[in-house]
Formats: sequence, structure tokens, C-alpha cells
Amino acid sequence: MNMPIASARRPRLGAALLFTALACTLALPAQAQWKWKDANGKVQYSDRPPPQGTPDKDILLRPPGQELRVVQWQNGKVTDAPVAASAAPGASAPTRAEREAEAKRKADEQQLAVQRKAEEQRVAEQRRGNCANARNNEQLLRSGQRVVQANAQGENVVMDDQRRAAELQRVRSVIASECK
Repeated sequence: MNMPIASARRPRLGAALLFTALACTLALPAQAQWKWKDANGKVQYSDRPPPQGTPDKDILLRPPGQELRVVQWQNGKVTDAPVAASAAPGASAPTRAEREAEAKRKADEQQLAVQRKAEEQRVAEQRRGNCANARNNEQLLRSGQRVVQANAQGENVVMDDQRRAAELQRVRSVIASECK
């Protein structure tokens, strides 16, 4: 009996999906990771604790439930007591709330930096426009052409020499401040 090609491939696809799901489930215990700096200062990762003699300050991450314990000799007896997480540097990873707060702080800083940059660009563009206008006005005032301005009543009045000199001085101060 001839089987269609499509039905012959189905068992292989099912087996592949089952194998993938099984592999993913077996990989879950690998999340219990240790992270420490070795004697050369290189960061190491493992599912096993660091070698004995590794200073506690060099242990950067411990799996949950792996607390730091202090063994002491007192009055001829050995005492073994857990150390508070705050007393063990790098003993525990930041909490979810701490990670979220840090992420929010970084996002706020980035947003503020973007806003600052946009404001700087807007101011720079405005300065370029002011500079171009001031240079054009300076050229016009130095040309000797008659210049007409509107007065307070809205009437056009020809600028006299005294007003022209004052306006030229004002335009030059604008050029000095805006055209850097």
C-alpha cells in the first residue's frame, strides 16, 4: 500500500516537537547559576559553587536558597550561622522591584537626555536664524540705502542717521552673541 508523502512526514515532525519540548524542560534547572570572579579577576559562571577559598566579596551571584554561612569556633564548639543578605556583599541578586526601579530611572534619564538634546538643537537653530537676520540687517544698514520703519502709530518713517547708528550697534551686538 502506498502512503502519501505528507502522512509519512507527520511522525517525524511530532517526534521533533516532542524532543524540543523535552529539551526545554530539562534545561530549566540550569537557571540555578553561580557567578564569581576567579583569582585572575575573570568572571566565571557555573551551576556548581566556586572553588573553596574564593572570597565572599568575589561571589557575585548565588542561586536562591544558597545563603552565606559563617562558621566560628567559640568555647570549644563550632557554631554555624547564616549571615543576613545585606551583610553578604553580592550574595543575592536585586529584587524585581529594585530592577524595575533601576530600569525606570534609566528610562527617565534617557528621556531627559533626548529632551535636552532636542532643546539644544532648537536653540541652535534659532541662533542660526538670528545670526542670518542680524548679518542681513547689518549689510542693509551699512549699504547707505534709505531704510523705512513703522513707528508706534503704524506709519512708515525713514530712519535718520542717528537711529541708523544705534540700530547698527544693536545688530552688531546680536551678531557677537548669536554668531559663534
